[in-house]
Amino acid sequence: MGADRENHERTPSDIALLLADTADRVEIGTAPVQAVLRGGRRRRARRWAVTAATALVLAGSTGALAVTGLPGGGRAVRGTDVAKPPASAAARHVYAPQRTEIARGTYRGKEWRVGVDVWGAPRDEREADRQFDAMAALGVEPAEARKPADLIGRISYFAMRGWGDTDRPQQVVFNSVEKFERFRGTDLEAGAGRLGTGGESSGRLVIGMVAKTARQVTCHWKDGTTAVAEPAEGFSAHDTGSAIRTVAGFRGANWFTCVAPEGTSYASAEVTR
Repeated sequence: MGADRENHERTPSDIALLLADTADRVEIGTAPVQAVLRGGRRRRARRWAVTAATALVLAGSTGALAVTGLPGGGRAVRGTDVAKPPASAAARHVYAPQRTEIARGTYRGKEWRVGVDVWGAPRDEREADRQFDAMAALGVEPAEARKPADLIGRISYFAMRGWGDTDRPQQVVFNSVEKFERFRGTDLEAGAGRLGTGGESSGRLVIGMVAKTARQVTCHWKDGTTAVAEPAEGFSAHDTGSAIRTVAGFRGANWFTCVAPEGTSYASAEVTR
């Protein structure tokens, strides 16, 4: 992380950090944390709901903001071509998200896993109503949406962490946006939480986002050791839980995870290649 990491402004309303401090159950409350200004660019609000011993790190933005458009939708073409009809709500993943598993492993004899769900933007109240109900059925709550109409024109995404067969996946990183933010160069955003539900695993699971050009992320642990995440596809018996992966439907950034060894926890992360 460069020296510019300390040059930021805190805006209480931008990101909500949800903390759970009990070892035997998850109790979530809200506490506002920071937005970051770097190189003239302000990051969009993102919500992090992570368990105890949480760390939030943002690093190295450069250049101007570039964004992508909303997914789906018709596009009129010139010449003799006929304009394409609008994509259906199903084709735009309005009622069922695109789901990508980005990490898995074993902790205390049970499998932990992290997946990212990306929901397409509803175009009207009818689509928003159905999406709101579909999200509720999966037990997720979109950011800044008190009623279905709040979802119109907004893409929603959720990183979900589960552990064991009976643990209902918990949303740990989530937001609803009109357009995806494009990460560039060494841009990185990460938070650390638990592998399981007990406090003994706090700070061992790091989840974050990096530019699609990033080829390596190094996570630093408090005991001085490191873990390296690099681009990966699929899973094998040799996976360490540290990898960079592309998420279906998520534009502007890739996602990464790192896992700290037992007895230590998250200190920082940086793009190293």
